[in-house]
Amino acid sequence: QVQLVESGGGSVQAGGSLRLSCASSGHTYSAYCMGWFRQAPGKEREGVATIYTGGGITYYVDSVEGRFTISQDNTKNTLYLQMNSLKPEDTAMYYCAADPSPTVVPCARNAYVYAYWGQGKQVTVSS
Repeated sequence: QVQLVESGGGSVQAGGSLRLSCASSGHTYSAYCMGWFRQAPGKEREGVATIYTGGGITYYVDSVEGRFTISQDNTKNTLYLQMNSLKPEDTAMYYCAADPSPTVVPCARNAYVYAYWGQGKQVTVSS
């Protein structure tokens, strides 16, 4: 059973930076799709960034391209999301997710594809 535990996040002023981490266990950390999703109140869960752990192929939603970086450390079984130049519209609950049987690369951006989820971490950006 895959388990995902997130850490990081918090509150920051616009223009600041935060980093999210997602420690995974219960699987061999290779050839998975991993992703970061976010959900603001009253909005649907949105795919922010994904990475194919087998080759490091990444995807970013347009709104975070150039500001956010998804990365992996296979030695620590940990996924990261470095968030720079944060904006108030980035405020949301952020979740990491894993799809152990990906069928497409770059990885899917739809939340329903991902079978395993972390508990979520709040990111709040004030103006």
